Amino acid sequence: MSLLLFGVTALHIAILIILFVATLDSSWWVLSEDETLNLWHDCIFNNISQSWMCTSVSTNEWFHAVQALVVLSVLFSSFAFMLFMCQLYTMEKGGLFYATGVFQILASLAVFSGAVIYATRVSEFHKDKGEGGSFGHCFVLAWVAFPLSMLSGIMYIHLRKRE
Repeated sequence: MSLLLFGVTALHIAILIILFVATLDSSWWVLSEDETLNLWHDCIFNNISQSWMCTSVSTNEWFHAVQALVVLSVLFSSFAFMLFMCQLYTMEKGGLFYATGVFQILASLAVFSGAVIYATRVSEFHKDKGEGGSFGHCFVLAWVAFPLSMLSGIMYIHLRKRE
């Protein structure tokens, strides 16, 4: 049982790390080696000063929805982890981790929704940047977080507390 708890806890921590990196790192859309766009800033690498120069991103309502959904996924997953730790020490033997599972599934659905909106509206978000570009590693991490957090949520729902 302790190995199962360790595995579930390690998976949840890995999901949290993936969600934090996807939310805060600088590569949801890559135009070239010198320009990346994330959920918060549009950054261009300045060769003269050898530093990144960043400006605010799109003011599109859909873009704000993506930002909100990705932040919600981090909050839901963080709350699920704290709830799991509390339930682990306070729940009676034989209890199920329903609440933790529900919040983890909500995190999964939030990151899924944000990634789908971003994928379908990316040309609208970056229309002033011209043609070209590709999805960056943060976008990929958001998609990786979706099935992992869904799997984790389902595991929590079926997990019983034992001695």
